Amino acid sequence: MVWLRRTTHYLFIVVVAVNSALLTINAGDHIFYTDWMWTSFVVFSISQSTMLAVGAIYYMLFTGVPGTATYYATIMTIYTWVAKGAWFALGYPYDFIVVPVWIPSAMLMDLTYWATRRNKHAAIIIGGTLVGLSLPLFNMVNLLLVRDPLEVAFKYPRPTLPAYMTPIEPQVGKFYNSPVALGSGAGAVLTVPIAALGAKLNTWTYRWMAA
Repeated sequence: MVWLRRTTHYLFIVVVAVNSALLTINAGDHIFYTDWMWTSFVVFSISQSTMLAVGAIYYMLFTGVPGTATYYATIMTIYTWVAKGAWFALGYPYDFIVVPVWIPSAMLMDLTYWATRRNKHAAIIIGGTLVGLSLPLFNMVNLLLVRDPLEVAFKYPRPTLPAYMTPIEPQVGKFYNSPVALGSGAGAVLTVPIAALGAKLNTWTYRWMAA
């Protein structure tokens, strides 16, 4: 039964990592940012921090080795860069999809797990909070390094969008004046229970396989 349990674990890891890449493709391109701008950045930050937390802590507690959360974030990053290559083959620029900066936030979770001597609850509470707080900060810096989102969105409209969903001039600051602060605050609150869910999934898998 050991091989079956390990196969289930690895399958879950691959599924979550692939889903995170798909989430980035659908919610991380420039059209997403230009339609709603800072409002979208807040939603994107929350979705990416929770997606990272649930898979990273699952993988880390499965192996029990600090560093595997960073390894998991690296897998997510590689998958998304491969997806960027697929879009590039269709004629879009490489920076059409903005790859989130997952790795530094995952490193903070690994450091928490290591510094607390592999304390699961500390990894959930402290590590989850650090992931939610840091990911919007890293992603905002990442956005500042890419080309003008409006320029790319209007030059390369997504062909699957209907005409009424073409990008419009964003109203920056209309909804939220500080998207990084709001994304970090909401992410810090929501990432902790999602990290706890990832830890619980690890326990449930073991119990299911032992039954």
